[in-house]
Amino acid sequence: MTPTTPSIAAPDSPLRRTLGERRIGLVAWRLLVLQAAHPAVAAGMSRYSTYRGHPWRRIEHTMDSGRRLFFSTPEDRQREIARLERTHRRIRGTDDAGRPYSAEDPEVRAWVMVTLYEAMTAMGELSGDPLKPAARDALYTEFKAVCDALGIPEEALPATAADVPAYVDRTVREVLECGEVARHLLFDMLREAPAPRRLGRLRPAWPLLRVIVAAVLTNLTVADLPPAWHGRFGMPRTRTAAALSWTLHRGARQIMTRLPDHLRYRSHGAEDGRTAGRPSAAARLPKPRTADSRPERLAAFFRQVLDQTGDGRVDSADLQAMVHNVCWQLELPVEREDRLYAAFETWWKQLCAAMDADGDGSVECTEFVSAMLAGIDGDPGYLERGLAPAMRALFRAADTDASGHLCADEYRTLFGGSRVHPAELNDGFRQLDRDGDGRISEEEFTAAFTDYFTARTDTVAGAALLGRP
Repeated sequence: MTPTTPSIAAPDSPLRRTLGERRIGLVAWRLLVLQAAHPAVAAGMSRYSTYRGHPWRRIEHTMDSGRRLFFSTPEDRQREIARLERTHRRIRGTDDAGRPYSAEDPEVRAWVMVTLYEAMTAMGELSGDPLKPAARDALYTEFKAVCDALGIPEEALPATAADVPAYVDRTVREVLECGEVARHLLFDMLREAPAPRRLGRLRPAWPLLRVIVAAVLTNLTVADLPPAWHGRFGMPRTRTAAALSWTLHRGARQIMTRLPDHLRYRSHGAEDGRTAGRPSAAARLPKPRTADSRPERLAAFFRQVLDQTGDGRVDSADLQAMVHNVCWQLELPVEREDRLYAAFETWWKQLCAAMDADGDGSVECTEFVSAMLAGIDGDPGYLERGLAPAMRALFRAADTDASGHLCADEYRTLFGGSRVHPAELNDGFRQLDRDGDGRISEEEFTAAFTDYFTARTDTVAGAALLGRP
């Protein structure tokens, strides 16, 4: 089966219906803990993931990746697979115990994917409505087709659905480790997490809410983990936790299965015969992303890079502060500093002339975004007269050894700061470093800025300039 086979996760497939159920959220944390307990996954998360500094963004990214893999068109799915391949080939190293790890290891990739399938079946078992053998076989057949599209060799996966429980039990007993990353997910992450962006007016109550949410989720997750976990890691399934699990899972099933499909399933849920009169499944599934993603990206650039003072406005002092910080850290000689300041002053004059609508000598985020879009769309040479010379000067300033390339440390010097997580910068660097040689050329650097400002979708490498979009 080829990666673009259109039968993978068809609109009415068991795979899409199961993943689309809102109840899947009850086993999501369990899934993350099982994945993070694999030593190679834990090492990769510790080194490369932003889950500690930006937990909600990391979860959103994971969900978005899943949407593209399981609920998008074959073309979008293939783009996401290519993106994952670019990312995974750079996640490698040696863990604290001296063991090498790689995100490209077929056994590791198989475990990560099998935990997803196992979570789907666990959702039914924990709610008292386990899948029948024939339904499990159908679900696993579709699941293996997605694994094939991801390039996971068949021999790395359990042969049949009936073999999955023994595979999971054996992996838990012989491979998994309840190390620092897994324990942090279980016991500490939610207690430390900042308020979710969507909490709205409840944000002031988050310090109290997160204590309650963390206690419930920890007890639920420990109760729901496989029996082998309880024995190996000394985490018994207490009566209180078991009662909580029984109540939540069975209560959710009783409620959700009585709701109409548009409430039971997320917007990408599949259709069945009980939803006559509602839009077809194909109409309700997410369409390929055609919306212009530049406004969001430009706003992120304004907040994370240009607005050095964090007051929501940019003026010449912000650009000078940005240049000053670069010059200070790189200890540039005067003549190179002058060239850098001059290039950014030219860019500021272009920005100010086009964006400072009220003439107060500063630019707000909305002015920046709208004027940049107007300039880019109306004039093919717009970036070449302002942004491009400044970025070339920035590159040459950071290229302290005049090698014609930037290493990861030089890249972080340019874009780092308290409002940009280092792991996100690492991700952006890896995306731009297309040949994986650990450095970025001037051409790659300037092309990335052009892509960042001009690409209408997030599929190009330049969209990850400041980390994953």
